[in-house]
Amino acid sequence: MSETSAHIEVPGEAPHHAEATAFGLDAPGWVAAAMLAVFALMIWKRVPAIVGKLLDGKIDAIRTQLASAETLRKEAEALKAEYEAKAAAADSEAAALIERARTEAEGILDKAKADTKALIARRTRMAEDKIAAAERAAIAEVRTTTADAAAKAAAAIIAESHGAQADKALVDSTIAGLARVN
Repeated sequence: MSETSAHIEVPGEAPHHAEATAFGLDAPGWVAAAMLAVFALMIWKRVPAIVGKLLDGKIDAIRTQLASAETLRKEAEALKAEYEAKAAAADSEAAALIERARTEAEGILDKAKADTKALIARRTRMAEDKIAAAERAAIAEVRTTTADAAAKAAAAIIAESHGAQADKALVDSTIAGLARVN
C-alpha cells in the first residue's frame, strides 16, 4: 500500500512533489516513531537504571581515587613538614655545634694565654731564683775569702805581737777558764 508520488504542476506555482508515506507516516514520522520505540525499549529494559548504576560505580571509583589522592596529599604534606622540621632541627643543631666549637676555641685560647702567662711567671721566678742563688753564692764566696784573708791577717798580727811566752800565758788562762766551767 504504498503511494507513489505524482508530479502535478500548477501554472504560476512552483512545482510541488508529493512525499511517499507508509501507514500514514512520512519519513520524518517514521524516524520519530523509531526513536520513540527505542526510548520505550530502553525504559522497558531499564537502561537508565543500568546507566545510572554504571555512572554510580564510576562516581564511587572517582570518589575512592579522590580520597586516596587526598590521603596521599596529606601524607606528603606530613612528610614535607617532618623533613622541614628535621632540616630546621639540623640547622639549629649545626648552629649549636658551631657556637659550642667557638666557645671551646675561646676557652682553649684563654687557657693557652693563662698557661703562657703562668709559664712566663714561673720562668721569671726561676731566673730570679738562679740570680739570687748566684748572688748568695757570690756573697758567701766573698765572705769566705774575706774571712780567710782576715784569719791570715790576724794570724800574721798575732804571730808578730805574741811570742812563745805570750802564747803560753794565753793557753794557760784558757785552760783555767775551761776548768772552772766544768
